[in-house]
Amino acid sequence: MFTLRVALRYLFSKKTHSAVNVISLISVTGVALASMAIVCVLSVFNGFTDLASEKISQLSPDLRIEPVRGKAIADADSLRAVVANVEGVMTAAPTIEERALAIYGPHQMPVTLKGVTPDYDILTGIRDIVKDDGDFLLTEDDLGDFATLSVGAAISLEAHPGFEQQLMLYAPKRTGRINPANPASSFRADSLLVGGVFQVEQPEYDTDLIIVPIDVTRKLLDYTTEATALEIKADDNIESTASRLRDALGPDFKVKNRMAQQEESFRMIAIEKWITFLLLAFILIIASFNVISTLSMLVIEKDDNIRTLYSLGASRNTIARIFLLEGWLISLLGGVIGIIAGVILSLAQQWGGFIKLGGNHDAMSIDTYPVRVEWIDLLAVLALVALIGWLTSTVTSIFTRRRLNRKKA
Repeated sequence: MFTLRVALRYLFSKKTHSAVNVISLISVTGVALASMAIVCVLSVFNGFTDLASEKISQLSPDLRIEPVRGKAIADADSLRAVVANVEGVMTAAPTIEERALAIYGPHQMPVTLKGVTPDYDILTGIRDIVKDDGDFLLTEDDLGDFATLSVGAAISLEAHPGFEQQLMLYAPKRTGRINPANPASSFRADSLLVGGVFQVEQPEYDTDLIIVPIDVTRKLLDYTTEATALEIKADDNIESTASRLRDALGPDFKVKNRMAQQEESFRMIAIEKWITFLLLAFILIIASFNVISTLSMLVIEKDDNIRTLYSLGASRNTIARIFLLEGWLISLLGGVIGIIAGVILSLAQQWGGFIKLGGNHDAMSIDTYPVRVEWIDLLAVLALVALIGWLTSTVTSIFTRRRLNRKKA
């Protein structure tokens, strides 16, 4: 307690030499600016995570059931009946995803084919992201089957909604032999009209996805009641519903929420966030070198005080501990100021949006940097500041002990 009181007195008292005051202020400012930068950058990453989650939710169901082994659920219709009776499940529908070849006029490209039921617009927000010149259509009695293309597939195929031209889909036959003399016979084909074009602004969906009726995919893949997944719309308590589904289905099926469905994407965002945190931590370490110089000069300035304390019976370890705490307090003071400033700037950006994104804002879904402050980030920054402060103070305490040893000698 004595060492802490003396350290606090040294921290806030006016120094004899003005240069020490200036260097002390620079030390606190350097740590504060580095801490503020870390808080702001981490908050921006949180904002982009929320933005990605919001965009993905427009085309991702609340919950998705997939088989643990194999690619397809053998009897998806029976499983759907079981799932529909679970409390919290509002709608359940089978879907099929598979690779196929799409041809539209002279253009062709490999695509991800997704077969869905008419309930798909209830499971997701597909209608909200379809462009104005089209609509989400699956089947019309007089016109036949329709496909809804992602913006990437539409651009590559130069396809657009209308009735002038058919979209051809090809998938390899799962059974039977390949005839080298007639390779085309090894594929199943179907034709559809283009009903609409959607854009999620997520490459996982926008690059090559084509949504078609599930009967079309079953025909192309020689399926009857099979499906690669069951997609579910749940009530407000999604996690409780997921838990009940896991209990009802057992270990043979995986139940994924929206975050788990895009686990790789969110993992990459998290990795980028914490790599950036480490890079900024190096900047904070460099800024903390000022603390070492500040404490070194403070030790020299307080030479008379150290001699007095030593004469009054204070041990070398006690005196060294005073300056260790002094350096730690300088780092913590700068860190707390920086964290508060970072939170204020982040909240101001969240409410006011005064920092704009570059580029053509008309082509963007947002024009300002999204931010969200998380307490775990603030605690991580504070812990980092405390650790670096302790390390720099330890270095200074070693210098203090050596100086006291020379005085004793």
